[in-house]
Amino acid sequence: MSVMLPFNRPCTIGADAAYVREAIASGHMCGDGPFGKRAQALLEAKFGAPHALLTTSCTAALEMSALLCDLAPGDEVILPSYTFVSTANAIALRGARPVFVDIRPDTLNLDERLIEAAITSRTRAIWPVHYAGVACEMDTIMDIARRHRLLVVEDAAQGVFASYKGRWLGTIGDLGCYSFHETKNIACGEGGALLVGDVRLARRAEILREKGTNRSQFLRGQVDKYTWVDLGSSYVPSDILAAFLVGQLEAGERITAKRGELCAEYARQLAPLAERGLLRLPVVPEGCVANHHMFYVIAADATTRSALMDHLRAAGYMATFHYVPLHTSPMGEAQGWRAGSLPVTEDLSARLLRLPLFYDMTLADAAAVAAMVRGFYGDR
Repeated sequence: MSVMLPFNRPCTIGADAAYVREAIASGHMCGDGPFGKRAQALLEAKFGAPHALLTTSCTAALEMSALLCDLAPGDEVILPSYTFVSTANAIALRGARPVFVDIRPDTLNLDERLIEAAITSRTRAIWPVHYAGVACEMDTIMDIARRHRLLVVEDAAQGVFASYKGRWLGTIGDLGCYSFHETKNIACGEGGALLVGDVRLARRAEILREKGTNRSQFLRGQVDKYTWVDLGSSYVPSDILAAFLVGQLEAGERITAKRGELCAEYARQLAPLAERGLLRLPVVPEGCVANHHMFYVIAADATTRSALMDHLRAAGYMATFHYVPLHTSPMGEAQGWRAGSLPVTEDLSARLLRLPLFYDMTLADAAAVAAMVRGFYGDR
């Protein structure tokens, strides 16, 4: 079987590659060079973030967040099980306990109605994950957090250029984490960012990012030498990656709009199947503006999902399932990290199928994939 359409193909705009050549020619290829500073300034300007720090990955931003939350053994953090392992790993690496709560049946986001019942005297933070670039119910989550004096860390790995009630994802909580992995809308191969609203957290984040040193203060002339002052690690990406990212960020609105057109075509083509109850399409609640990170369908059951995936792949269209719930993983089962049963997570994760979606796709490509889906259901 030859692949006619991959699941993902990294997006290149043109300026991104030109900026990389410029970064190489400049002789400054390590971190926090001209393009690193430019990328951070773009993030702050585009999203109104008081402080943005580029990181080597969203995983790194999450690990920095765990440090900034001062997580310690015995502490607990509430999060969904339906997420990438990095969300929980960052918590567990500090010796804290991830407490998995079920997801909403419409958006597959953390179910805000179940959070309060999972809070104990050991809870320190809530880490919502904005699945598929569709916002969690952040007003409720922030209200719960403030009443219980908890920090909120937004895992907005999939949420760049998505918003909730006029606010950009990643800027609503105390900390926000972005991903620029090649599978994301805005990418530089590997990369991420930490958005920080509180100046005190930002000051410490700068130190954690520089291996626990006050090097940035030294470079600004605020201290006469730099030294080790806190915990930290090497979280600064090279200026070559930052250069590529600048080109992507500059074209962010164009990339988002193109992906929106592809998602709209999928939705139009598959609406008849949804109307007949054969599958379900993504839901975007009122007040949320998605960034079209993915387009998925939810089949009637796991067997149908697998058969549909095989049907598409046999035709050369690389559809794929998504996360295996973390509480059902070997690590999750061994630790027992959950707050009661998670029936919605287990049900929907077994029925969800992601369709190919990337910037260079055409509307004809989306129509062809949709036609194969319709063909599977005998509706050509």
